[in-house]
Amino acid sequence: MIASARSALETEVGSPASAPGQRRTASSALLPLMQAVHLLTQHLAPVAPEAVPLGEAVGGTGAVDCHAPRAIPEFPTALRDGWAVRGADIVGASPFAPILTGRRPLWVEAGARLLEDADTVLPPEALDGSSIVDEVAVGEGVRAIGAEASSDTLLLATGQRVTALHRLALQAAGFASIALRRPRLTLIVAGAPELDTVSPLLAHWVAEAGAVVVGIIAANTPDAIADVLRTQEGDAVLMIGGTGFGHNDHAAAGLALAGTTRVHGIALQPGDSAGFGEVGGRPVVLLPGRPDAALSAFVTLARPMIAALAGARPSLGSRAPLLSKIASTIGMSEIVFARRMPDGLLPLGGRDLALASLIQADAVILVEPDSEGYPKGSVVQGLPL
Repeated sequence: MIASARSALETEVGSPASAPGQRRTASSALLPLMQAVHLLTQHLAPVAPEAVPLGEAVGGTGAVDCHAPRAIPEFPTALRDGWAVRGADIVGASPFAPILTGRRPLWVEAGARLLEDADTVLPPEALDGSSIVDEVAVGEGVRAIGAEASSDTLLLATGQRVTALHRLALQAAGFASIALRRPRLTLIVAGAPELDTVSPLLAHWVAEAGAVVVGIIAANTPDAIADVLRTQEGDAVLMIGGTGFGHNDHAAAGLALAGTTRVHGIALQPGDSAGFGEVGGRPVVLLPGRPDAALSAFVTLARPMIAALAGARPSLGSRAPLLSKIASTIGMSEIVFARRMPDGLLPLGGRDLALASLIQADAVILVEPDSEGYPKGSVVQGLPL
């Protein structure tokens, strides 16, 4: 949710936004991307935490630090199937110098608890009848107390996204549920609903970002859009399509009727018709309807918004060399879709990228507005898709 405070900076940068009943013209100044992200997120507060069963927690954002409440394991356990013995009793055993056991060692399965006097697990072939014919080091084949994690080890940090490996460790530590922050988002399809192919993809990406989609609603007139916006009870709204200047583009007008259109038009390619505002204290992000532009605006605007609402740590991506050059226009932030290859990032293109090329992308490269691009071989940051 958006806090009530409003800074002087916000008032100044919000000036290009349309007042109710007005529309931004194609010649209006475009707000720089970094300024837009700051204006969108600076007053967002993380949503309240909720207890989520551990089995449903993957992908969510941790709301508190989770420490191991005890040593893992709590007692020595077998790492393999074999014979549980005291290592000091079998020193020097070999086929040529077998050690006759007074009693047959106990057989243990991998993962089983060892008896108090056993500290080593022999492989199955180490016992021949009643004789031990193989020597191993003391402690071999055994997981010692606390070897997986000591008591109070940090298993999940506040703001960290829960992975399947986190779930594995938390389950081993005995957690049945954990506290997560999961923003609830509504998707409004403001373009032509019969042509909507973007909302299912964005719904998937919203979930990947750690949020929950509570509904996908079609509304393609200003009044209908405003009515939907006024009745939403989630934490934020993504509006898809209808952000341009055509006669059937009503996203900004509908937002202005229901609340405030703070920014409409961002110096971003693709995605310059993106924008945002708020209704009832909830942020509303306007995403263009064309897939490449929608994904560009989602990565640069919606993801930071979701991260702020979830209290999540930023995803920094990874650096890799470019396999071909990127040319860019000074003054615009540009998203270039790319594919990760074994030896680097292969740029696929940005604005008006054909669907056949877009489906090959698994990363994006953000070219800053003061750059004309990067030559082949430059090491750049690749954000995951």
